[in-house]
Amino acid sequence: MLEMNPVASALLDLIRRASTELPQDVECALRAALDAERPAGAEGRDLGNSPARAALATILENSGIARSGATPVCQDTGTPSFWFDIQDGTETLPLREAVREAVAAATAAGLLRLNVIEVPSGRQVSSNFAEGSPSIHFRFGPRGTEPRATVLLKGGGSENQGRQYSLPDSSLGAGRDLEGVRKCLLDAVWRSQGAGCAPGILGVCVGGDRAGAWATAKEQLLRPLGDESHDPQIASLEKQVLDEANSLGIGPMGLGGRTTLLGVKIATLPRVPASFFVTVAYNCWACRRASCRLPLA
Repeated sequence: MLEMNPVASALLDLIRRASTELPQDVECALRAALDAERPAGAEGRDLGNSPARAALATILENSGIARSGATPVCQDTGTPSFWFDIQDGTETLPLREAVREAVAAATAAGLLRLNVIEVPSGRQVSSNFAEGSPSIHFRFGPRGTEPRATVLLKGGGSENQGRQYSLPDSSLGAGRDLEGVRKCLLDAVWRSQGAGCAPGILGVCVGGDRAGAWATAKEQLLRPLGDESHDPQIASLEKQVLDEANSLGIGPMGLGGRTTLLGVKIATLPRVPASFFVTVAYNCWACRRASCRLPLA
């Protein structure tokens, strides 16, 4: 077997970590949710298990087995999306080729399943690499920017729960303001119910055009659960939607309970006067993301 180039080797390890090791902040949030789901009697006495608590316990047990056995956290190993942080002037073609090599190697190793299907033929792509899949994004910085790569493995079930709204929306009574955005986000959570494997995380973009807003919304899923927007109004909205979503009673896997979302991450983009989009990228509890420094000269 030919030796992989250093960048492809780093990306292969990145995929391995994302596929088999749940990020620490996500695991901590799930453990906090497990504690929060403990049912208690009128006098605060522990009443034992509940469907929500059983689901979370199983999720955490599964995650521990995946980590210790270096096996995928979920049978749907997800669609990889890559973000490269590089300095201006860096050639991008070698990075694309490194992604191709790493994805093919990860597929052969069982870290990624065959998730790329040609349309309309329905043929599986054995290398898991095709035009537009995986998605690759480049973020350019000034000279001296540390070259880094980040990958997100997003499952199809959660991808199916993504939604885009155009405000005003008379069916929701949602106008072109942050209150209207709030109504959209809670509607997205309510319509998903347990689909997409709750508890989930919302990546949101307010504004932008239809295509760019989807990319920005998904990028918000890379943010640590403990951070908040630098804009006080948006940070307040993130917390409000998280609290209100968790009061809906949907709970883990839609079984009822106190934890429907683990996080809400909102970004904004400028918009044209005629359009006001609210775009929601929903991610399941298995928010499989990882990043690393790249061995670039």
